[in-house]
Amino acid sequence: MSLQSRPLAKTTFVVLDLETSGAAPSVGAGITEIGALKVRGGEIIGEFQSFVNPGHALPEFITSLTGITDSMLFDAPAIEQILPTFFEFLGSHEESVLVAHNAPFDIGFLKAAASQNQFSWPNYTIVDTVRIARSALGRDEVADCRLATLAEFFGATIEPSHRALDDARATVDVLHGIFERLGTFGVSTLGDLTTFKRKRERKPLD
Repeated sequence: MSLQSRPLAKTTFVVLDLETSGAAPSVGAGITEIGALKVRGGEIIGEFQSFVNPGHALPEFITSLTGITDSMLFDAPAIEQILPTFFEFLGSHEESVLVAHNAPFDIGFLKAAASQNQFSWPNYTIVDTVRIARSALGRDEVADCRLATLAEFFGATIEPSHRALDDARATVDVLHGIFERLGTFGVSTLGDLTTFKRKRERKPLD
């Protein structure tokens, strides 16, 4: 069975979140924390968490946002030390599907880190919960598709906090909530999920 034809309930998803020292690798920002949860059939079957020393001091606004300080990262491993273990946790691209909220941000940092340290990036299938939430939910249901908004809408068990593992846990709950909603549209396989699109109804003007 191909990955795209695999039922969602039998697909292994790795839901991940990164904290970083800035907006993009292109401006010199690095990863400061990785949190990831491996889920299948609605159950968490694995967990990964690590601080990462980005090799430079954190801007004050990042510490204010995340609560992560330079002292917390002082003894943390560098990204090149973590990548082999993290890739092992992720598993092969033939088995695991990566999930992130605003995936281009997180995956962009991981791809940049892999490239900078001569690690080949497996051709993972990527699911962005922002994109599928926009397709699955009407404009009259949620004002926006921020993680905090969706976590509240779906009754997530944990509130997003700009810490990697907490935000990954919240994303798991959002993902499962989206799956339940998409089931009403006949979405049952990974292929259905990655190709699903539904135009959101615009709110009428007052």
